Amino acid sequence: MELYYTSHVMPQLSPRNLSSGMAEAHQAVAFQFTITPEGIDLQLSHEALRQVYLSGLRSWKKRFIRMRNSVISGAYPASPYSWLFAVVAILATMYTRSDPSMGLIAKIQEHLPVSESLSVQSQMVVLALLLGTLLWFSFIFTMRLCLRQLLSYHRWMFELHGKISNTTKVWMVLMKLFSGRQPLLYSYQASLPYLPVPAIKDTLRRYLESVQPLMSAAEFERTTTLAAEFENSIGSRLQWYLKLKALWASNYVSDWWEEYVYLRGRSPIMVNSNYYGMDFLYVTPTPIQAARAGNTIKAFLMYRRKVNLEELKPSRIPGTVIPLCAAQCERMFNTTRIPGEETDTLQHLQDSDYVAVYHRGRYFRLWVCKAGRLLSPREIEFQIQRILDDPSPPSQGEEKLGALTAGDREPWARMRKQFFSSGVNKRSLDCIEKAAFFVTLDDDEQGMMGDDPTGNLDAYAKSLLHGKCYDRWFDKSFSVVVYKNGKNGLNAEHSWADAPTVAHLWEYVLATDAFQLGYDGEGHCKGDIDSTLPRPQKLTWDIPPECEEQVSRSLSVAQALADDVDFHVFPFRDFGKGRVKKHRMSPDAFIQLALQLAYYRDRGTFCLTYEASMTRLFREGRTETVRSCSNESCALVKALESGEEAEACRRLFRLASEKHQNLYRLAMTGSGVDRHLFCLYVVSKYLGVESPFLKEVLSEPWRLSTSQTPVQQMELFDLVNHPEYISCGGGFGPVADDGYGVSYIIVGEDLINFHISCKYSCAQTDAHRFGAHIRQALLDLLAVLDTDQKEPIRSGKTQAKKDQ
Repeated sequence: MELYYTSHVMPQLSPRNLSSGMAEAHQAVAFQFTITPEGIDLQLSHEALRQVYLSGLRSWKKRFIRMRNSVISGAYPASPYSWLFAVVAILATMYTRSDPSMGLIAKIQEHLPVSESLSVQSQMVVLALLLGTLLWFSFIFTMRLCLRQLLSYHRWMFELHGKISNTTKVWMVLMKLFSGRQPLLYSYQASLPYLPVPAIKDTLRRYLESVQPLMSAAEFERTTTLAAEFENSIGSRLQWYLKLKALWASNYVSDWWEEYVYLRGRSPIMVNSNYYGMDFLYVTPTPIQAARAGNTIKAFLMYRRKVNLEELKPSRIPGTVIPLCAAQCERMFNTTRIPGEETDTLQHLQDSDYVAVYHRGRYFRLWVCKAGRLLSPREIEFQIQRILDDPSPPSQGEEKLGALTAGDREPWARMRKQFFSSGVNKRSLDCIEKAAFFVTLDDDEQGMMGDDPTGNLDAYAKSLLHGKCYDRWFDKSFSVVVYKNGKNGLNAEHSWADAPTVAHLWEYVLATDAFQLGYDGEGHCKGDIDSTLPRPQKLTWDIPPECEEQVSRSLSVAQALADDVDFHVFPFRDFGKGRVKKHRMSPDAFIQLALQLAYYRDRGTFCLTYEASMTRLFREGRTETVRSCSNESCALVKALESGEEAEACRRLFRLASEKHQNLYRLAMTGSGVDRHLFCLYVVSKYLGVESPFLKEVLSEPWRLSTSQTPVQQMELFDLVNHPEYISCGGGFGPVADDGYGVSYIIVGEDLINFHISCKYSCAQTDAHRFGAHIRQALLDLLAVLDTDQKEPIRSGKTQAKKDQ
């Protein structure tokens, strides 16, 4: 009898690769022993044992680096070396027989338990260590407290450009002094201020102001009465509980937001929650699918290494030293959303040495490390090509298994518990869920190409958002999609982080792929290939008929949802932020007002508008809502549509822009409306009390949901010498069944890319029609700023009638 113990699962072999597979299988054997009548014949593979040793060494190196970084970040804004300075300084004063501690040294010496057994010199050293460490911790605490107070100052955001107060000038100097040098990624975390709880009367006042233009006089009076009753009854009680939580928790919003807005949702996360990011708009670095996958995967792993080693610089507000919270980076890789019958959970691992790959209905494990090093892009390309060339068919029920992650959450949770909790299915599912990230090798070709580039760009967006509804793993923190023609993109799960965090990652990947890693003259990745690499491991499944039936039902639900999504993506090249900034106006405010004008022309009315704003100025901050539809924006739209004089429209334009900027600043600095009301509602549910006001507020539909994708690392791209390497940004599905989802990215000085979504099932919405309204609204608003004549402004609607 012979027993074999292997360090890897044996690869599946076919006649085509039998000889190479046998060689790899031989190398995979770590040790082998044979039981014979003469005893046990033991054979060791030195190469395999070397791999085990190198893997362990790599693991311990990572632990050491994490420990070192924890010490550095824990001491920030002071330096760990300042501890040695404090100890030496105390020791020096003791040798000079001076007592800077004002008697504290003597008190410590009296209570030192081993003082009698130590020499005088040793006692001085111990006392210096104790007192120096105490002073060092006190110094760190004081520095951190001062930095937190400085970061709590937000008045600078509300000051006019060029009119900085003396207080802000002093604050800027102190910020530079207390910010320290060369902070790591998480260095600022302990110094960030906590998100404040706004006064309830201020939140209610801002809420009423935001809904006034959307209601009749009678409706507004009724809502005002409800708000007053809420404030005078249970409002103060709910506010008290919320303030108590704010004293205890690091962020009074984020955990509830993650739990109740994302993880407790039982409807599909595909389309409804997940979002996507696109490749370069006009170029594809290589047409070879395996090569593009090789560089892309390598770039992701390089970014992960930077996150693990905290080599990324902390994100800051552009043009300032003000840091943003980096907590969302912690769960970027090795993270999966695990379905539950009542609520989902997030599973995060410290590390993972492989990625999960999907191709033509088969799932593979692709190892990305060997002998303690990351594979080169050329080696990853080689392994990807092996997957592309693998002729093996999918197992029974394997091809469309991913549809479980695209359908309703409760059936997926039941199937996972019933059929994936043991045996081969558990091992294969664990492989996917514990992978660094998920990769789909898509057989379709996508991009802005062919005879219909506009239509193909729309199809590209839909493909990234939902694909075939079974060829993505929507539960992974993100899934990378590489198409047959070399185009790529990604689909991101929303609960663990917001779009700016993923956008920062995606910018790095695109720039590293094109400008740092590059390709050879034939379009292949650069580098050498280790021919002894074990083949990617094909995962095996045993899917019973009952599970297959649920896969079909989930696929039907997901397919109906995907087929209902109408998408339109278009680049606006007539002008960009450069032209807008010449008029001393915020580009974001300009676009938001254009969206208000476009929606009014599209639907003939105004609606509650959601614009995403970040609260990452605070610890563990996520997002807040800017209610972009205001009294001022409505007045501007009505003036434009009624043909008022240009001067009057310009004045209203300035007022609306300033109002929007103020709303955005309030949201960023913790004085928004919606997160506060959301948390008050959660507290009311915990207490078992009903509030007609809160119930009504949280049931209001967001028929226009908007978000800007920020460009955070413009230095990585050279738009002067390589203007064609432009990111197209990303988008998301519609929030309301009868509304629009609009994402936009401002690239350089002369380009704005728009991503518009709605539902075919709503007869009142049309993505292409709304896109045309946006384009015309942008042109009309610029005409308001450009014209100097006191003449009526002709709207796009009026101009169209005259052209007819």
